[in-house]
Amino acid sequence: GTMAPIGADDAVALAVRLKALADPARLQMIGYLLDQAGQEATTSELARHVGLSDPTASHHLKTLEAAGLLTKQRHGMSVHHHVVPEALHAIARALHINACC
Repeated sequence: GTMAPIGADDAVALAVRLKALADPARLQMIGYLLDQAGQEATTSELARHVGLSDPTASHHLKTLEAAGLLTKQRHGMSVHHHVVPEALHAIARALHINACC
């Protein structure tokens, strides 16, 4: 079926998410999270995966969280980051990823 055209508000939300994703380290982090059981990992695991310090990784993770792509939970001394599947599905839907080509 045909998809409804994207509205102005949805376009703004989508642009914020795409801008947050438009960074090699952040794309690698999202990819890593999607590969994990439960789609979650700690700040340190993500930092190691992309070869960054924990503070730098944390900055990138805050950007992804602010865009609604991740949520986080503190467990003792470590922070666990989780993908928000609906945020990624919304991008796929807007770009007709499953419907095109």
